[in-house]
Amino acid sequence: MPHYNTMGLAKAALEASVRYLANDLGPRGIRVNGISAGPIKTLAASGIKGFSRMLAFNEANAPLRRNVTIEEVGNVAAFLLSDLASGMTGEIVHVDCGFRSVAFGLAAVGVEPGSAG
Repeated sequence: MPHYNTMGLAKAALEASVRYLANDLGPRGIRVNGISAGPIKTLAASGIKGFSRMLAFNEANAPLRRNVTIEEVGNVAAFLLSDLASGMTGEIVHVDCGFRSVAFGLAAVGVEPGSAG
């Protein structure tokens, strides 16, 4: 993704940290999981160049044909903190209306990032 190099590195490091911390802290009964949210329309995100195009692209191509909300991401966080997720650790949960499940296939058929599909 253009202009995403530093953020991509940071996110990859965070995902690796989740796995390492889960391994190190698991014997003490401490669970470590992460959430990878899709693009969310926020005031901070409005400062990202081309963000409105990213939102439109995600909405047009995600299986649920919409963007995820802050509340939906919060609900997943509440689940991960609850006893309902007591058997989960070292996982990255993607909350993106299914976009991750199709993203790589879009490039294979020539859909350009930043287009609406």
